[in-house]
Parts: sequence; C-alpha cells; structure tokens
Amino acid sequence: MPPKKNMLRPKGAASKKASIPPDINSTRGVKTWKEAAAWLRARGIEDIECITPDLAGVPRGKMMPTSKFTGDTSLALPSALYRHTISGEYPEESGQFRYDSRDSDIKLMPDLSTLSVVPWETDPTAQVICDIITTDGEDVPYTPRNVLKNVLKLYDAKGWRPVVAPEIEFYLVAMNDDPDYPLHPPKGRSGRSILGGQGYSIAGINEFDELIDDIYHFSEKQGLEIDTLIHEEGPAQLEINLRHGNPIELADQVFLFKRTIREAALKHGIYATFMAKPMQGQPGSAMHIHQSVVDAETGKNIFSNADGSPSKEFFHFIGGMQAFVPKTLVMMAPYVNSYRRLTPDMSAPVNNAWGYDNRTTAFRVPVSDARARRVENRLPSSDANPYLALAASLACGYLGIIKQVEPTAASEGTANEGSVELPRGLLEAVSLLESDPALGEVLSKEFIGLYAGVKRGEFETFMQVISPWEREFLLLNV
Repeated sequence: MPPKKNMLRPKGAASKKASIPPDINSTRGVKTWKEAAAWLRARGIEDIECITPDLAGVPRGKMMPTSKFTGDTSLALPSALYRHTISGEYPEESGQFRYDSRDSDIKLMPDLSTLSVVPWETDPTAQVICDIITTDGEDVPYTPRNVLKNVLKLYDAKGWRPVVAPEIEFYLVAMNDDPDYPLHPPKGRSGRSILGGQGYSIAGINEFDELIDDIYHFSEKQGLEIDTLIHEEGPAQLEINLRHGNPIELADQVFLFKRTIREAALKHGIYATFMAKPMQGQPGSAMHIHQSVVDAETGKNIFSNADGSPSKEFFHFIGGMQAFVPKTLVMMAPYVNSYRRLTPDMSAPVNNAWGYDNRTTAFRVPVSDARARRVENRLPSSDANPYLALAASLACGYLGIIKQVEPTAASEGTANEGSVELPRGLLEAVSLLESDPALGEVLSKEFIGLYAGVKRGEFETFMQVISPWEREFLLLNV
C-alpha cells in the first residue's frame, strides 16, 4: 500500500482513501495508486520499468523494485537526455539549440493507464510509460509525449477530438553484427530466404508463423490490439495495422509495439528493423497515419456534413496538410536514411498531392461512408517517433482548418510523375521546420530549436562516414 505522500503520484490521481475497488484483472492500466499496488501484488511483479520516449522514440528511464515504485520515491533524469543524437553524441550549440547550463533534473511521472506486464522477461516484470515534468511539477514542453498532448489541447479548445489509426511497416532481417555489410532477409520455416513480391501473401506470413504467434502473444499480455497483419512487397517486410482511437493511446501502442516486435524477433534469432530504407533496391517502410476529427460532444465526424457530403473542415484539413507537412517532414522522416525511402518509383509518395483512393498521392482519402471519412498521411516513415509524427500531422491539419487553407484539386491519375515536391534531404527539412512561425506556436519554439539542433548534429555525424559508393566510384576515377 503506498504511503500518503508519493512523489510519483500524478496530478488528479485518487488518494489512498479512494473507495473504488482495485481492478486487478485489467490487462492494461489502472486508475489509482491503490489499484496499482494491488495489480502488482496479484501478479507477483518483482521489478517495474518506468520508461519514456526520447526524441528518437527510444525507451529511456529507470528500473526499480516494485516496493520502491509504490513507496515514497521520486525518479529524476538529466535534461541532457533530450539533447543527444541517435548515436549518443551531444551536438554543438547552434541557432536556437542550447543546453541547460546546470543540466537540471527532470522527473518521470507515471501514467498509470499504461501499466502492463513485460511478457518477454523471465522474472515477473511490469512497465509503465511516464510523462516528463520539471521539479516544480510543470510539464516539460519539448518532450515527445507532451508535444503531442499540447497539439491535442488545441483541438480540445475547439471542441474537437482527433481520431487516428497508424499502420507500421517493418522488415525482418538476418542477424548481422557488422554494419559494413548489407542486410539480407532471414530464412523462414522452409529453410530458404524469402524473396520480394510477396505483397499480401499468406505463404509469406506463414514462413514466420512462430514469430508472429509470439508477437500476438506478447501484445495480448500487454493489452495491445492488432487489427490486421499482412506481408508487404519487400522480402520479409510485414505491416501491422492498429485500431483507430485516441492519438496518445495509439502513439503509446506504436512505442510499445516497436519494442515488442524487436523482442519477439530476437527470441527467434532474427532482427526486426524499423529503418525507413534498410535494403538497397527494396521498398522502404512507412508509418501511414489515418486521421479524422470528431465533435467532442456529439461524436460526429466533422469531415462530413449532415447530408453526408464532405465538409469545409475536411477540405481545409487537407489544405493544411499540403501547406505545412513539407515544413514538418523532418518530424515524419527524421534521419538521413529516411530520405532514401522518399524517392521516385519506390512505392512512396514524393509529392504534395491528395486524391480519392489514390495511393500515389501523399494524402489519400480512402473509400468510406460519411461517418468514417478520413485522410491518410502516407509520408511518415516507420523510423519516426510516433508521438512526434502524430503531433506534426495533426498540427498541420489543425492549422489548415483554423487558417481555412484551400487545397488543390484532387489528383485523378498518377501523382508521382515529375519533380519531387518535398525536401530531398535532412538539412533542407530542418530549415523548413524552423521557417514558419505558425509551427512554433503549435509545436513550441523550444521544441523546434532543440529538435533542429539534434538533427543537425546527426547530419554532421553522418558526414564523417565514407560510404561504399564513394569508395567504388571516386577512389580511382577522380
């Protein structure tokens, strides 16, 4: 039983005297600290992981005994955690990117609604996703979960509620501990490496039956819901579709799914990778995002009029996507490798167009009835931090509605012919993110300055590496 004072207790959580009986049968999440203590005891949980996504979406945090989690404790992390690159380096200060001169503490605040078991651990272990607050109890605006929450507050102020459904593609690859060698598909149950051209192939999925069973098993234990699973076009490239719902809950699910899929793959001696472009000559991996907006009171889709026709908000949302997504692309395509996916003739949009049931456009409107009218953003890659990709995409749509941005005409034919209409590289994308004051208002200037500095640091690290292409074509020819 937690003591009266608990430094981990979130604002608004029920006190120790709450009369609601603990729901110890819940697979995922509890409401109070009293329920959390009972839930952990009922499962014999020994350790708990308090995790939170960094800018890259990598789980960071602390592990502790259960008794400490439910006791009088406080969990602090250094603020520099949100200022390092994917390779663990700390960039030089530049532009609006600055370090905290004291490297002050920031605190983990558990969201008890995310409490679940860690099914791949041999000892009874639980996990909980945490928000980040200052030592004074204020939200830290530049952390990914808070960036998304702040965008949702803009919708809430208008009486709207966004609904999203992500689709996550990933590759299974044979283990390879030497980064100088290209990746290859793993061997399936047939004993042979799977080939490409297996889109929607049931046989392709069956090659990895036992691994997929573990993915479903691990997901069920954590209360994560998979809608469908398919084989994509690339060799051993799979896609998981999630059920539509609240953006924070869906970002949490993607965050945990990535970890779950990697762990399930490792159990079978395989790597699972969410790199946007892991293999040359093969399709990249996307994280398509289906989006709609409903009235918070009535639950009706604001993209549709009463007679079922598309509303002005629907068109303005698309107009906002066209106007602002190219400027936020670095939040959806965050690495140098991401732009290798966004190339012509490689099953990814390289345009800023929209269309009805047109997969060659960046923004596709699927066939649906008026209640399910939605816009699919096909630009984000699977390497993106799900919180930031959702925040950026929803922020663009919000700005379109507020500013009443009119879209272009819908594309009727192939939209991927002609010049590329998006940033072609990381530095160009970073500059575009910094260029528009409206984005600073909805995403926070502090976040944009910090994120831009980290991305420039990652680019400089990348530029220190000499590629095989340079050795092959420049070594003896120039």
